[in-house]
Amino acid sequence: MKRNVLLLLLVVALVIIPFVINKDAEFGGADGKAEKVITEIQPDYKPWFSSVWEPPSGEIESLLFALQAAFGAGFIGYYIGYVRGKKAGTEKVKC
Repeated sequence: MKRNVLLLLLVVALVIIPFVINKDAEFGGADGKAEKVITEIQPDYKPWFSSVWEPPSGEIESLLFALQAAFGAGFIGYYIGYVRGKKAGTEKVKC
C-alpha cells in the first residue's frame, strides 16, 4: 500500500514538474513537429497519401485520440486484473 502511494506521488510529480519548469513552453504533438521539419528540409514537398477521413476540428481529433487511449488503458487494466485474479484463484485452490 505504501509503495503504491509513493508510485502515485511519483507519477503526479512527473506530470506537474514539466509544467513548472517550462511555464511558457508549447506542448505540441509529434505530427506538427515532423511537418515543420519536413517543410524546412523540402519546402515544395507534397504528401503522396491523404487520409480517407479527417476529423472536422482539432477538438474532435483530440477527443478521438483520448478515447483511443482510454480504451487501450481499459483493456490493459482488464487484462492485468484478469491474469491476477486467475493466478489468485489457482493459488487458492492449491491451499
